[in-house]
Amino acid sequence: MKVLVVGGGGREHALVWKIVQSPLVDTVYCAPGNPGIAELAECVHIPADDIDALLDFAQAEQISLTVVGPEVPLTMGIVDRFQEAGLEIFGPNQAAAQIEGSKSFSKDLMAKYGIPTAAYKTFTSRDEAVDYIEKQGAPIVVKANGLAAGKGVVVATTKAQAIEAVDSIMLDAVFGDAGSSVVIEEFMAGEEASFFAFTDGTNILPLASSQDHKPAFDNDEGPNTGGMGAYSPAPVVTEALTTEIVETIVKPTIRGMAQDGCPYVGILYVGLMIANGKPRVVEFNARFGDPEAQPLLVRMKSDVVPVLQACARGELTISELEWHDKAAVCVVMASGGYPAPYEKGLPISGLDEAGALDDVMVFHAGTSFQDGQVVNTGGRVLGVTGLGTTVASAIERAYQAVDKISWPGVHFRTDIGKKALNR
Repeated sequence: MKVLVVGGGGREHALVWKIVQSPLVDTVYCAPGNPGIAELAECVHIPADDIDALLDFAQAEQISLTVVGPEVPLTMGIVDRFQEAGLEIFGPNQAAAQIEGSKSFSKDLMAKYGIPTAAYKTFTSRDEAVDYIEKQGAPIVVKANGLAAGKGVVVATTKAQAIEAVDSIMLDAVFGDAGSSVVIEEFMAGEEASFFAFTDGTNILPLASSQDHKPAFDNDEGPNTGGMGAYSPAPVVTEALTTEIVETIVKPTIRGMAQDGCPYVGILYVGLMIANGKPRVVEFNARFGDPEAQPLLVRMKSDVVPVLQACARGELTISELEWHDKAAVCVVMASGGYPAPYEKGLPISGLDEAGALDDVMVFHAGTSFQDGQVVNTGGRVLGVTGLGTTVASAIERAYQAVDKISWPGVHFRTDIGKKALNR
């Protein structure tokens, strides 16, 4: 069979890496792909948001299964278009993708079905939002309502900071239309974790636990990013907690979406805050997390392709996935300055040396070829992923590889996975 993966980041590199291992698959295409993906699959120069061109390509090449990596094409309705054309595609349709595309949609869904989350209010008026902040005080969380590439969230420790965030989002439009309205939430203390489940709209298949590191700097300091690293398994998500997350969050969400006439199919990402052993939802995403996909897919022993097909067909009967006993740690190497503006086109050295290490996968995210060299083109450039018998040995392996790679101004956190060691 032929598979098309849509996207060109680290998550898509990990998906391609896993899909090419399936005995069911003959050929993998990736649109637009990146230099790392090009070593495994045939890259097609079609942007991930050019749905017409992607559909034309899939029909011309008789693609058996399309797997959508990023959120933007999902919220644009790529799944609806492919299904109308009779093509098999993995991911939620446009109505269901609102769970990520609109913070107010997901918060209203949680309120309606009693899913544990922070108290919130949505505002389209800057002045009303500011009045609310003045009354509530700080700490408080300000979110752009629409898609903002994982950066539209400000955890404000003072009222002045929160008001500045509202002005930046609503008046300065730093996230464009995504900030035409804001969601303001109570601050939730605790430890963050990521939980993923495959679903065909009715049945669910949970994945192993993982934990992302959102802030740019060590000790969870600095501005929020799309994610600076992740590891799996995450000791904070115990067996008992897994059961509670499935029963009180995942099942009611999938059931509620179906009852509301927009059944959710694909992979559901639940961003969690865990305090005193109790989980609450920070956010939902309509796709694999990035960078969590990297350690999760590296640890997954099962063939992922039958799972993707079963979800797309509404036939998910698989009850359990097999996992390697090893732990995996992904360290994101970013451009200097990220998530603020950064310099692009800088040549990256040491990729071959790092990739030659045992139990290391170097997943490309923001890279491209320029004059025969791999250069940085994005904020998050590489996801260097190490495997080990323990989280400690996986951390050591990942950082051994990180030490071999460099370009001017490279930035990465030095404490990815430390929370697991502290437990």
